[in-house]
Amino acid sequence: MIREYGSTGILPVPKDLLKEDDNILQEQQMKISSPRMSQTVSFTQRVKEVIRKIPRGKVATYGQIAAYAGSPRAVRQVVWILNSSSRKDKLPWHRVINRSGKISLKPNQGYEIQKGLLRKEGIKFDKNDVIDFERYLWT
Repeated sequence: MIREYGSTGILPVPKDLLKEDDNILQEQQMKISSPRMSQTVSFTQRVKEVIRKIPRGKVATYGQIAAYAGSPRAVRQVVWILNSSSRKDKLPWHRVINRSGKISLKPNQGYEIQKGLLRKEGIKFDKNDVIDFERYLWT
């Protein structure tokens, strides 16, 4: 079990993440001489893997992704990875929202696009544009 940074609940690690081979991290660390650099590369790759596994019709929070990737306090790094890698790595960026159940993007800066993509996947918003975690949060 992993506690999401900044939340009051405990999130179970999705089963498909538990089946992965932990040797990936060790292999990447051996390829790179600097331990600090290997952790950054490993975390970035891990974040991308987690984001790719969010199923259609579900959402995950930035903190949830950071925790599943092994660094619960690295929420801002998850944001940076999404911003810099979503297009080139074809990540389902639209499935990542904030811990309040809302889209973090501002109107006219991607908000409408993200909301439209989520709606196409069947995700519903309440009158305050909040997504119901009981129904749509990926666990």
